[in-house]
Amino acid sequence: MNRMNWVPKHALKAGIGFLALVLVAVLIGISPMIGNAQSTGKTQLLWYGQSAFKLTTPSGKVFLIDPWLENPLNPSGKADVASLNQVDYILVTHGHFDHLGNAVEIAKKTKAKLVSTYDLGQAIVQYGGYPKDLVTFETQGNFGGEITLLNGEVKVAYVPAVHSSSVASDGSPANFAGNPGGFLISVKNGPVIYHTGDTDLFSDMSLISRSRKVNLMLACIGDQFTMGPQRAAEAVKLINPTTVVPMHYGVFNLPGTPSAFAQALQQQGVKSQLKVMKVGEVLKL
Repeated sequence: MNRMNWVPKHALKAGIGFLALVLVAVLIGISPMIGNAQSTGKTQLLWYGQSAFKLTTPSGKVFLIDPWLENPLNPSGKADVASLNQVDYILVTHGHFDHLGNAVEIAKKTKAKLVSTYDLGQAIVQYGGYPKDLVTFETQGNFGGEITLLNGEVKVAYVPAVHSSSVASDGSPANFAGNPGGFLISVKNGPVIYHTGDTDLFSDMSLISRSRKVNLMLACIGDQFTMGPQRAAEAVKLINPTTVVPMHYGVFNLPGTPSAFAQALQQQGVKSQLKVMKVGEVLKL
């Protein structure tokens, strides 16, 4: 018996029509959207001010780094938090409030998993209220290690930093939250991004780019609590990225400025391109 006789003719026509549309889409290079992901074809980086960035992968996955979106430099901070409906991972370099920022609130809304060192992750759960089920073994690590996410689309390596780390809770004294760090983020067929976190210059920075060329360095320059423009310029010289973006300045009356950073880079003969981002600006990488 021919089973095709049991299929209604209108269903056959609909099925054939759908297959034809899929074939046309493939031929002209259109990829179907899956879930909330929107394919952009490029890695995009948005700066919220301070050390807070939104990284969107070519497949539309969303990473937040040190998400203090409601910082004094960002007049639309509350609206930005409210508009975030898709966040896949939140990366936190250390526990200070200007880096942990809105992470817990955003995680509770979007179910974003926490990427951090193990000790920091435990402290953020215990003292910061981050949902425990979103702090998984697969997204925790330590310095010298690297994790692979999204079936290999993104790799995150844990990099040390010279700073401190603590998490405060309900006005109580700050609680130790492991050692501070930064991240080396590698996007498949895309850029390699080094987010320094809060740090001073240290000589082992020269080792970071030995395995992979850093395309974009996000460097703290504020001074007083981190390296200032002069030492940050030395750090850039050690890393030798294609482009460097200054961050962690302009808040708390910190003395470091992009103009002083530009001057220091020139004085030291650094070849990297300086890109000073505006709050809300998006780089397509």
